[in-house]
Amino acid sequence: MLGFILALQGVSGAVDHLWGQPFIGIFLNAFNRLVIPRIDWLTGYELYANLALTLIGIAAMVAADAVRRS
Repeated sequence: MLGFILALQGVSGAVDHLWGQPFIGIFLNAFNRLVIPRIDWLTGYELYANLALTLIGIAAMVAADAVRRS
């Protein structure tokens, strides 16, 4: 579930960065509003940070599925 939420927040943040997020922006863009402004070296790399968050979420879902199957 955590991996799904991370992936959803990453995709939502990338969409918000490129076009604007009309749906549940307060929750889905928490990473953009709470984490990115507090980490100086992410400034200017918001899109890459959101895409990395998406990949981390997908990796967590794949890892959880692999553990569940074994």
